[in-house]
Amino acid sequence: MTEPTYVRTTRASYDTVAADYAELLRTELGHRPLDRAMLAAFVELVQASDAGPVADIGCGPGRVTGHLQSLGLTARGIDLSPEMVAVARKTYPDLRFDVGSMNALDLDDGSLGGIVAWYSIIHTPPELLPEVFAEFHRVLAPGGHLLLAFKAGNEIRHLDHAYGHALALDVYWLEPERVAELLNRAGLLVDARLVREAGWKDAGPQAFLMVRKPAHP
Repeated sequence: MTEPTYVRTTRASYDTVAADYAELLRTELGHRPLDRAMLAAFVELVQASDAGPVADIGCGPGRVTGHLQSLGLTARGIDLSPEMVAVARKTYPDLRFDVGSMNALDLDDGSLGGIVAWYSIIHTPPELLPEVFAEFHRVLAPGGHLLLAFKAGNEIRHLDHAYGHALALDVYWLEPERVAELLNRAGLLVDARLVREAGWKDAGPQAFLMVRKPAHP
């Protein structure tokens, strides 16, 4: 099957910026207490459900994966960009990182107790999000949890330069209500929503959804 153009351009862009991206965002979580609070709540929910290991899908250089592991989860990372995965493996040699696409995860049905998708959906055209959310539903165990982070809005912003490099990326700013509706259609339940105003180096409001796969159909 032919790979969609947006997948190829996203991979190429993040391969280009991987090393500089990792360095520029190395301390990012330290500036974002509300983001850390959502991650901590996710960890607590996953530990309480005892549904299995966690995958950081779209993990980039692995900073969120490492944070999850430090909070007591068994976490692994998956990213579309081989260069990002290489940086993550070097930075966190004790953790597992694999190249993969969230459109077709190389994971068994119901094998994950949790998924973090930290700004991973922002380059996916909104009309294709249902297939991504269906894949998340497939690999989550009953009672498993999903934490989504994305940019809150209703527009497309094109980037032709970022992290010190020329690239080509469309960034989709998404309405939390619309994302929640698509998640519900995929059989996933939204338990909590947070929209915070722009903070450290943000270009606008940021959204977080805490989501659950029902324990029983």
